[in-house]
Amino acid sequence: MKTKREISLERAKVLKTHITDYLEAKKFIPKGLEKQDEISRRKEGILTILNASESDWDNWHWQLKNRISDVKDLKKFIKLSDQNIIDIAKVSEVYRWSINPYYLSLINEDDIYDPIRLLAVPTKFELDDKTSTLDPMAEAYTNPSGAITRRYPDRLIINITNECAMYCRHCQRRRNIGSVDKAISKSIIEESLEYIRENQEIRDVLLTGGDPFTLSNQSIEWILKQLKNIPHVEIIRIGTRTPVTMPQRITDELCEMLSKYHPLYINTQFNHPMEVTEESKVACEKLANIGIPLGNQAVLLNGINNDKYIMRCLNQELLKIRVRPYYIFHAKKVRGTRHFNTSVEDGLEIMKNLRGYTSGLAIPTYIINAPLGKGKTPISPKYLISQEKDYVVIKTWEGEKIKYENHKTIDIKKRLKYK
Repeated sequence: MKTKREISLERAKVLKTHITDYLEAKKFIPKGLEKQDEISRRKEGILTILNASESDWDNWHWQLKNRISDVKDLKKFIKLSDQNIIDIAKVSEVYRWSINPYYLSLINEDDIYDPIRLLAVPTKFELDDKTSTLDPMAEAYTNPSGAITRRYPDRLIINITNECAMYCRHCQRRRNIGSVDKAISKSIIEESLEYIRENQEIRDVLLTGGDPFTLSNQSIEWILKQLKNIPHVEIIRIGTRTPVTMPQRITDELCEMLSKYHPLYINTQFNHPMEVTEESKVACEKLANIGIPLGNQAVLLNGINNDKYIMRCLNQELLKIRVRPYYIFHAKKVRGTRHFNTSVEDGLEIMKNLRGYTSGLAIPTYIINAPLGKGKTPISPKYLISQEKDYVVIKTWEGEKIKYENHKTIDIKKRLKYK
């Protein structure tokens, strides 16, 4: 008869077979934390072209001011074919685009399929989509007041600006970007705040945009202070991609201000391991160190991360910088972004290869946003196979089907009642 140790060692051998493929694939996934030398080289080249200094680079105002938004400027930094130049110019006539110097430093200038390039640089595919809507979530019809979007009973969104550090090519709100950066007026914000004051069931408010962190500290603090003075508002969340696209924005001054408004939560959006860099690590750690829980809301994007190994790697890289994978969003059918859409099967395959294959902390919830603002719907592989009166049949992460006894719930109060 085998000993317990022999049985344990045999099981360990089986478990190793479940990870060897990932360990091999991981070697070929570009990761920002491992590519710092390349990023630094590109950074030096960008600084030279822009005749700028290290202190300029670290200044988020400089990063915003020096966003590249013209193809004639872009070709100074990355290789563009004549057709690329024509395509980008055509897209520029319909959709705005802009890339700040930091995010530009993450692009592999020699690879036209580089995931960071695809996230940031327009392609001809944006003009091929003639059928999708610009507002598939019907946000225009879930706007009861001011700059609010309300889809749920106890929480809502305030969209406080249309500006971002860079304009992602998969943006769900590209209809709001326009051609000019514009914060929502104070009067409209006031109207939004008054709506919250008058609706006492609202306990959770999310500030988004655009990107709230493109506003000044003073503007952000004014909104936070107003919300904190509403008794029934329990928590405030901020949705920002600046830790990913412009980590220089996470200054000590910003963190000092934010620390006064707990409980405060921040959700960001890393979509590829290459975005997890030393600079984004510093930014996220600053926020974590002042007690702000950080969550990641990745978007499932064709050619970027619709791969079971890339998404697992991304989630593991995020945990290294104290960001908890929270959601994987199925990409919305927004006009100009359909080339990023994937099948639902892609998302299910990713989820199937996370559960059991990595720690629970690295497993987000896969979400489809129901059209027309009907809300987030979780999607997962089927682990409950069947359900009978006294038992259920479940499928483990390894695919083994197991009959599990199902006890009837007993009313604990009746059970404890003395005779």
